[in-house]
Amino acid sequence: MSANENTIEHLTRERMGANGAIHYERSGQGEPLLLLHGIGSSLRIWDPVLPMLTSHYDVIAVDLPGHGDSPILNDDTPPDAAGFARALARFMDELGIETAHLAGNSLGGWTALELAKLGRARSVIALSPAGLWRGRAPLYDIVLFRVSRWLARTLLPVAPTVLASPIGRTLFLAHLIGRPWSLPQNAALEAVRTFVRAPGFEPTFRATTRESFADSRQIGAPVTVAWGGRDRVLLPRLARFHDELPPQTRWLTLPGCGHVPTYDAPSLVAHTILSGTHPAWASDGAARSTSASRQR
Repeated sequence: MSANENTIEHLTRERMGANGAIHYERSGQGEPLLLLHGIGSSLRIWDPVLPMLTSHYDVIAVDLPGHGDSPILNDDTPPDAAGFARALARFMDELGIETAHLAGNSLGGWTALELAKLGRARSVIALSPAGLWRGRAPLYDIVLFRVSRWLARTLLPVAPTVLASPIGRTLFLAHLIGRPWSLPQNAALEAVRTFVRAPGFEPTFRATTRESFADSRQIGAPVTVAWGGRDRVLLPRLARFHDELPPQTRWLTLPGCGHVPTYDAPSLVAHTILSGTHPAWASDGAARSTSASRQR
């Protein structure tokens, strides 16, 4: 077990179960910070960065509807980013939270932007956010996810054996993680099982691939968009358009990171979140933004 895993294991964390349709885990003190994962994933992706966030914020990691331990929404709320944002707004109301810092990965980043449009964000940090394509999702991404899910479902019975080796972890997760061979075996197995078993994957995938993020005029909060330097899912010329983002958006690059960067560089991801939420990190964030702009 790595030092990072030991930290997570001993972190004092309140497991709250379901609140309405939303399952979440809450820990830390300070202003509220919501953590939102991507499609086919769960709140477990945030485990590597939690110790670096809970000393600053009241961290609430959620399972999106139909993912992890959250059931599919049983009302007429659509299973897309805007629908999830409305569900999360109700969830925040139940917790007595008017606004929060929002950090999301992939679909979670898109959902954070939609939640900001509802006026519920103090800041937004979107890590490789989905939805920044033109019109519908690129065919490349549709095929990539279809093939990846077929492969994961087909090989799930032998996944524990395959994922025991660095080569096996690379085979399963190279499209998501920048350094999949270094991912702990238990984390890799959790990711694959969650991806295959998410009951909300299909309706969410169908809904989100037909749409794109638009109309950010309502967003007044500071926004940070950070892309993994090894992101093989959302490619620069297909899914990284910033036309619809608000003018106050910082645009960063996370060197060496994949589409899901939390295991590749936990400290860098934590710093990116902190610099997007706290004024004390603003000047450093601006320097990183300038560097990232030069790399585009």
